[in-house]
Amino acid sequence: MDLKQFSRRDERRVREYETDGTHRIVADLGSDVDASVEVVGDTAIVVPEEGEQIDLDLPEAGAQAFIKNGILTIELEDGR
Repeated sequence: MDLKQFSRRDERRVREYETDGTHRIVADLGSDVDASVEVVGDTAIVVPEEGEQIDLDLPEAGAQAFIKNGILTIELEDGR
C-alpha cells in the first residue's frame, strides 16, 4: 500500500517533511494503538496488536522506523 492509500484508510493523518537533510514521514495511528514496526528493504511493516498488518511501500530502501505514543515515524537516509 502506498502512503496516500494509508492516509485515506481510517482517515489517518500522514505528513511528510524534511529537516536537516532527513526526510520524515509521520503518521498518527492513534494513542490507543499498540503496534510494532519493522523495515524490510523498501517496505515498512506495521503490526498492530489488534487488527491486520499494514505493509507500506517506501520511496527507497534503508529507512528507519519507530512508533512512540501511537505516532509512526519513518526516516529516510538520503531524502527522497
